[in-house]
Amino acid sequence: MNPPPLELEDAQARLLAMAEPLGTERMPVNDALGRFLAEPLLARRTQPPADLSAMDGYAVRSADLPGPWQVIGESACGHPFGGTVTTAEAVRIATGALLPKGADLVLLQEDCQREGAQLELVAAPSPARNVRATGMDFVEGQELLTGGTRLGPAQLALALTGGHRMVAVHRCVNVAVLDTGDELSADPEQCALHQIPASNGTMLAAMASAWPCQVSHGAPVPDRLEALVAAFDAASAADLIVTSGGASVGDHDLLRPALEQWGAQIEFWRVAIKPGKPLMVARKGRTIVLGLPGNPVSSHVTAYLFLLPLIRAMSGAAAVFPNPIAAMLAQDLPAAGARREFIRGCWDGMRVVPLRNQDSGALATLAASNALIDRPAGAPAMPAGSSVSAYLLENGGIA
Repeated sequence: MNPPPLELEDAQARLLAMAEPLGTERMPVNDALGRFLAEPLLARRTQPPADLSAMDGYAVRSADLPGPWQVIGESACGHPFGGTVTTAEAVRIATGALLPKGADLVLLQEDCQREGAQLELVAAPSPARNVRATGMDFVEGQELLTGGTRLGPAQLALALTGGHRMVAVHRCVNVAVLDTGDELSADPEQCALHQIPASNGTMLAAMASAWPCQVSHGAPVPDRLEALVAAFDAASAADLIVTSGGASVGDHDLLRPALEQWGAQIEFWRVAIKPGKPLMVARKGRTIVLGLPGNPVSSHVTAYLFLLPLIRAMSGAAAVFPNPIAAMLAQDLPAAGARREFIRGCWDGMRVVPLRNQDSGALATLAASNALIDRPAGAPAMPAGSSVSAYLLENGGIA
């Protein structure tokens, strides 16, 4: 007698409890795009290290307003003025250049008129000092980024500006993706009537590759016990093996017996969601096996809800689950069924439109959607204008 399907959050918690740290490494900041920090990043310098001009203009003493002034030199980026500004003196200054000693104010160049070395105001000066004060951005020793932060373009720039050439990051996850099924053709241009192109593996590999992973993906594995066991043997060095198909209970669904013959332990099977109920999780040593359904939409949805959070957890991410958003229904939704359902839809920034064809084999609907509407089991019918919870598919739902 099989146990009842797990609720989504229970299944996710059980899966993530299996995610063990994979170790850390130090690498150049320039090569760390997409990685997750293994420790907090502290500033090794102050930024700006000294007062800088925020505008093009003239550096003066505020005590000398309203002028006039004698221009005694120039401060450019990388070429600071070496002297000191004293009474009725001004220094031509560029945005980002060091504020000369003695000056505490930058006059905007459009507020001034200069003739030779003589400078005077022709408009009321800006009420701002137009100065970027020392430490305005951060100071030495300040925490710039917390551990588990993903390093995007802005974070890489911050790390470099904070004085870091190298950063400590979590190791990439080694992921092996296996397509399984006699009906799969490796060549989409050569498909008999009883075949379909092998697309799930490419889809899953692409989803994983958006995160810190080394992904391998080979030819489809036929529905033969010995072929499946051999495929698991070949992928045994992976941290995570992801399969598509064969996780159900049909006569040709051989994933479970193949895993058991390979020596893996089945951790749990079946989740109370639609699409994606026949999900299977197993383990052999440190290698986790995530068996996803063969229907392409089911495979995508379960990868979104299980594969990507698992990869993020194994990669050291601080946040692993997608962030729900509140969206307004653009159309009526009928009452939900007995399982929690994830409905493909299009979100325009405020409203979400449930798409018509929700069959688990409808790839065109999946490709046209950018959101999943989260419908609780047994939810009543909802009219257009109601608020629903949804997940954005872009970036794996992580902001």
